[in-house]
This record gives sequence, C-alpha cells and structure tokens, in this order.
Amino acid sequence: MFFRRSKTTPGEGPDAAGHEDRDEEQALPQRLSPRSPSEAIKPIAAPPPPERPERERGSFIGLFSGLLTFGVAAALAAMVTLTIYQRNVQEPGPLPADKVVVIPSRSGTSEIAETLAKEGVIQHTGLFEFAARFGGRPPLRAGEYLFKAHASIGDTLDTLATGRQVQHAITFPEGLTSEQIVARLNENDVLAGEIGETPPEGSLLPDTYKFERGATRQQIVNLMKTKQREVLNQIWQRRSADIPVKTPAELVTLASIVEKETGRADERPRVAAVFANRLNRRMKLQSDPTIVYGLVGGRGTLGRGILRSEIDRATPYNTYVIEGLPPGPIANPGKAALEATANPSRTRDLYFVADGTGGHAFAETLEAHQRNVARWRAVEKSRQSPPDAVDKADPNADPAAPRPTGAMPAGGTNAAFLDPASPEARSRAFDASEGTRLDPLKNRTYDLGSPKSVPLLAEPPTLKPKR
Repeated sequence: MFFRRSKTTPGEGPDAAGHEDRDEEQALPQRLSPRSPSEAIKPIAAPPPPERPERERGSFIGLFSGLLTFGVAAALAAMVTLTIYQRNVQEPGPLPADKVVVIPSRSGTSEIAETLAKEGVIQHTGLFEFAARFGGRPPLRAGEYLFKAHASIGDTLDTLATGRQVQHAITFPEGLTSEQIVARLNENDVLAGEIGETPPEGSLLPDTYKFERGATRQQIVNLMKTKQREVLNQIWQRRSADIPVKTPAELVTLASIVEKETGRADERPRVAAVFANRLNRRMKLQSDPTIVYGLVGGRGTLGRGILRSEIDRATPYNTYVIEGLPPGPIANPGKAALEATANPSRTRDLYFVADGTGGHAFAETLEAHQRNVARWRAVEKSRQSPPDAVDKADPNADPAAPRPTGAMPAGGTNAAFLDPASPEARSRAFDASEGTRLDPLKNRTYDLGSPKSVPLLAEPPTLKPKR
C-alpha cells in the first residue's frame, strides 16, 4: 500500500506537523469510549445551563419602586377608610323624633358630643369628634338647635356649624303702655337680663320680634326703639300738611289716642280726622283713655269703670279738663295708627259713637250725632248683656260729684256717660275692661268698640250746627 505524503512548506518540520495533529484531534468530536450494555441504556444528564450574568441594580430605582408600592397600598387603604367614614357619618342617627337641644356656651367639642349623646341625637361620640375636628367644617357654635328625627352626624355638624338656632317670637299688641311692654318682657323666660329703666311712653314700636335664646330683654327694647324711630321718620316725611301737629312727638301723642279709641283699620283715618278737626276748632278732645292714663299712668288700666268724680279730676292727661293734646303719649301706637294720624280722612266729622256692629257712626253736627246716639241706645236696649261682659262702675257711687254742664264727649268708643237722672244710669257706665281677662288687647281681638252709653249732648255756645 502506498501512502501519499503531504508537501511541506519551507520552515515546517516535524514539530509543526505534531502541532497540526493536536489541533485536528481537538477539532474532532469526542469519541465515546466503549460501555457495557447496562450503561448504554442509562440516560445521560444534560449539561447545566450557563449562568446569567449579574446586572447591577441602582439604589434610586429600588427606592422609587418601594415608595410607589407603599403609596398604592396607602391609597387603597385610605379609599377604604374614607368610604367607611362617609357611610358612618351620613347614616341615619338614633333620634326618633324632632328635638330641641340647648348647647351651653363655651362648650368644647367633647362637651358638645357628650351633650348630644345624652340627648339621643348621636350614638358614636368618637366619630362625631373626629368629624368635627377633621371634617373641614367651621367651628361649632353654642345655642339652641332643632335636630330633625334620625339626623345623621353630618346633618348635626352642619346645624351646629351654620348656627341655625331656634327662633323665638314675642308679640306686643298695639296700644300697650311702656310699663305693660316691660312686664311682658319680664314674663318671657327665654330672654335674659334686666331692663335698665322703663322706656318713655310712645318710644317703642309694637310688633312681633324674633330672637334667639340668650338674647337680652334690653336688646329687644333697643330694637323696638330703633324700629319706632325709623317708622316715625318715614311717616313724618309723608305727612299731610293739614294735620294740627307740629312735631313728630305730637304726632305720636295724637296717634296713641287714636290707637286706644279704635282697633279697626278702616276706621283709624276717620277717627284721626275727628280729633284733628276738634283740635283745629280748639275743641277739647274728651277721650276717655286719657282719663285712665291720667289716673294710673303706665299701668294702663283701672280694673273698673271710671267714676264721675274722676271725669272732672284735673290731671295733665285728662282731655275733658285740658285743652289740646296731653303732655305726652298715653300708649305705644302701632304703624297703622301713626299712618292714619299723619294722613287722616278729609272729613268734617266732629263726633263718633258705637254703632252696635263693632264700629262707629260718625257725624259732623250735634243733631246728627244725637240721632246716632238714639240708634245706639235702641240697640243697647234690645240686647241682654251677659253679667260678666264688662267691668262697669255705678255713676251714683260718687253722688257728691255733679254732672258737668255742657259736657260734649266726642262720642268715641270710651267717651260715653249718662245723665245721673236717667233711669239707665245705674245699669250702664264706662267700660274699663282693659287689663282684665276681657281686655281686647289681651284677647288679641284688637276691637275696642265694645258697647258704651252716650249722654244727651247740649249745644255748645260757640258751635253752631250746620243745617
């Protein structure tokens, strides 16, 4: 057998050939050594996977990833907590019915929560305090509040934060004196404090005034004074130029007499016209309420009828004795009476008398007035007055007092007297029900036109009836 010898390049020798043989041996696949049959059927373990190279992780990225994870978890927890909180704050409360609760002044959040829990308005004081402190509402206010049935904690907090307190009201009917108004204020147990002094007569405006618990009586008085000044200034600006009063104070004085003479709104301007006409003619007003005020002052009531001796008793307020207006108001007139006095009806009436229907019949002349008196007496005769209808005084109780000659009452609701010689004199006299349980002001009917008796009137020497 012949072998082919490979050519060698110059410089190559046996060492180079040996090196080549080693390279070829390394390039050849690894030969398997002979194994036994049992070993041949055994599986060959796979070589381990190559190791992954380690990547260096930055510290900032790791911190950010941790914070992000924590933030997501915290947000989820906050959402769950807020949902539960809102549900508990808005769920209906335990209060079965509407209830008024007084929160004492200078109460802290804890004290308010305890008061509400005691009154049955809330059940969870801790939740209430948390919501009050961290709910973003204004500070809670003390006072008197009305809580609706089943009010939630949220509703309760809104009520306390907005300060919508219970509104109380006190009403002063027109025609009360300042002393009577002060007495009514003192009787109110919701108001606090004392009144320094009784306000001047006619300086208060009768009306309904609202206030909150804790308001003082003096505050109501000050408010009534302010309202009276405002109303009086407005009315004085638009008064009629023909009225016989020169100052706002005189307007109040005349309006107080009109107020006491009638409680009917449709009659006030006409009653005011009667007194204005009498003042213009220099006739005495002869109004019975002025007699009463001259005798008892601010008390406003006799509690009985006027005695004949009292008709002639000289007091600064008795318009049967004095001429013109009394020195001041005899009561606190309302806005309607002030309006009527500032703008009376354009009539020539000088007299008025009850007509039996709660109103009055007016007349320009004495003859017409006497006819109205006769009609009223006929109405009185046909009636059977109940035994306790009014307080009456027996004119003969003071027999030493003679009847004034030439007396000419205006014929108003209270100006009514009988000749003692009349057979009806012992059964009829002036009605002085003011201040009693039959007082129209106390009954709030405001109708002072109760039955009165009127005497036969004599013609005054200076006044000629119109034909």
